[in-house]
Amino acid sequence: MAYKPTPARLPAELLRKARPLRLLLNQAERIEHLQRLLESQLQPAAREHCHVASWKEGTLLLVVTDGHWATRLRYQQKRLQRQLQAMEAFANLSRIQFKVQPPLVPARREGHGPELSSNAAESIRGSAEGINDPKLRAALERLAAHAQGKGNN
Repeated sequence: MAYKPTPARLPAELLRKARPLRLLLNQAERIEHLQRLLESQLQPAAREHCHVASWKEGTLLLVVTDGHWATRLRYQQKRLQRQLQAMEAFANLSRIQFKVQPPLVPARREGHGPELSSNAAESIRGSAEGINDPKLRAALERLAAHAQGKGNN
């Protein structure tokens, strides 16, 4: 008995027809819509720091990038809640919760530090020439060698 794979389907077709994916897509579209409504009521500076995490049973959970913005938004919470309740999508809004979650920062790759300019390398080489300690002098020369072959100024 040979295995015959099902023919490949377009991603859009999968998202629209496969039940788990369709539910996930619907939820993502709903949150995106709620995010746009929220942003319409936030000050422009706060928009990039505040995101809708969930909306269920009258509770709106907002993820905020840091404590500073969470505090600022808590001071405006009553006004924001009144404005959102006026919208059909948030008609049964009873409370807003804030959760501080810093943005994910990509992990720094090992061994890749800041670039060393040619001018900085020359200064380090000049300093190394005046050093009597052979280990320190060798370390400074290795550091200056990191800029060799680069056209930095």
